[in-house]
Amino acid sequence: MKKTLVIALGGNALGKTPLEQLRLVENTASAIVDLIEEGYDVVIGHGNGPQVGMVNNAFEKSHQIDEKIPDMPFPECGAMTQGYIGYHLQQAIGRELKNRKIDRPVVTLVTQVEVDPKDPAFQDPSKPIGSFYSKEEAEAIAKRTGYVFTEDAGRGYRRVVPSPEPISIVELETVKKLVEDGCVVITVGGGGIPVIRKDGYYEGVAAVIDKDKASAKLAEDLHAEKLLILTAVEQVCLNYGKDDEKRLSDLSQEDARRYMDEGHFARGSMLPKVESCIRFVEHAENGSAIISSLDKAKEALQGKTGTLIHK
Repeated sequence: MKKTLVIALGGNALGKTPLEQLRLVENTASAIVDLIEEGYDVVIGHGNGPQVGMVNNAFEKSHQIDEKIPDMPFPECGAMTQGYIGYHLQQAIGRELKNRKIDRPVVTLVTQVEVDPKDPAFQDPSKPIGSFYSKEEAEAIAKRTGYVFTEDAGRGYRRVVPSPEPISIVELETVKKLVEDGCVVITVGGGGIPVIRKDGYYEGVAAVIDKDKASAKLAEDLHAEKLLILTAVEQVCLNYGKDDEKRLSDLSQEDARRYMDEGHFARGSMLPKVESCIRFVEHAENGSAIISSLDKAKEALQGKTGTLIHK
């Protein structure tokens, strides 16, 4: 009997431009098909930070040159990146499957993820996107569009959007059916398109859902056996980058939470990954989570490396 594995791909698995991404996804596809050969039904989530920034910037710049070209709403930018990242992954994974004589269809599903309009994140936008601007430029754009800008580490002003928690995967039942039919499914791209319920229907909102949290929610709802978060490092570390750095190979959810509360994990990098693993393990009946690097994915799944987080 096959088991379900949800993979959250980090930015190192993709590229900052379409051409760079086309090169990188070849290696990504090879690592993913290795895991399919291990006997798993694979569901793939991914980030879209550089890609959505690129699409957003293109429309912003075009609008500045010619006002007849509209600004593109942020949810639509997210949908565009889901499509083109999924297209690249579909092609690369499809080729790798064919080369290994594995008959599995690969499908990208443009996916919405419901969030709570009362989520505190909407009162405190914190996720930077798009270009850097001078203070004057940012003020002019904010006056025209209502966007919120903040100063970013002395480099200029950037638009910021909320990063709410995922509540539910709108297309969950479709994902389940595709998995049951033997498809490799690419979904919750960029954390999913954030939507809220309004008058009984869904409406997109300008926000970014953390892709690790969305992937953990997906793994929970699919009753997956494993959540694999792939990032730039082979294992989670205490005192990362310091002389007394300590690699962690095995963590209970209690120890992971304790280290998290002690401030060992950086807010913008490892913290959301550990939080996502804890959430999945707490809610999964018998599931476990692994954090490792793309090039060590197979070994991590086999228990030879990576950081395992479990009940």
